[in-house]
Amino acid sequence: MGVFAKEAEVSTPLPPAKAFKAFAVDLDTLMPKVAPQAIKSVELLQGDGGAGTIKKNTFAEGYGFTYAKHRVDVLDKDNLLYTYVVIESDFFNNVVEKISYETKFVAAADGGTSIKITTTFYAIGDIQITPDLMLQIKEASEKLALVLKAIENYVLANPDF
Repeated sequence: MGVFAKEAEVSTPLPPAKAFKAFAVDLDTLMPKVAPQAIKSVELLQGDGGAGTIKKNTFAEGYGFTYAKHRVDVLDKDNLLYTYVVIESDFFNNVVEKISYETKFVAAADGGTSIKITTTFYAIGDIQITPDLMLQIKEASEKLALVLKAIENYVLANPDF
């Protein structure tokens, strides 16, 4: 199995607890609300939102793929850690078995948050991660970044969130 991991770090002016609430705990309700051009709906298939929960994201028409199912592995409010695995998606194209995300929310010196994300792609069998797939991954990451920026803007504009 080919495995490829990438790390990213992004900053937000939101304090850690509020960033964790927006980008982990309430992410599923905020995405379709603030970015309906990207996320049509999020459906709870199994569980209560915590570890073991399985959800289905349905993307808006023209997004590039139509759905993704993911399983929550860790939703640790004390340590501000969110880990989930995309277990099924038409993005996979019989090349990717799963994609895991580990997201850590760390206090920044300016009162905001440094969000550290490790993304690991697992290819099916001996399939290698190709430059074409890397481009698709980059494009999907850029689209997700826009959705997360929309959520950040929403939370900043709604201080009672």
